[in-house]
Amino acid sequence: MSKKPAWIETVDEADAADAVKAAYEECGDRKTGKVDHIMKVHSLHPQSMLDHQQLYVTLMYGRGPLSRPQREMIGTVVSALNHCVY
Repeated sequence: MSKKPAWIETVDEADAADAVKAAYEECGDRKTGKVDHIMKVHSLHPQSMLDHQQLYVTLMYGRGPLSRPQREMIGTVVSALNHCVY
């Protein structure tokens, strides 16, 4: 288990195996393989990580009345209001 900023126990990339490793490969950065902490909090239940990723993709890239820049701006404003650095 890693000692990262999350207060939830997480599985480090180096220790990931089986379903967790597959979820990390699916949800990690395609170039670096690095997995964001917001995804690692799901590492004890990898299906929830994959579901989180699918929700993000649907919200940010799915059909709808908002443009991609508008969606990004909403995310930025909400993060700022929540004092979130993501």
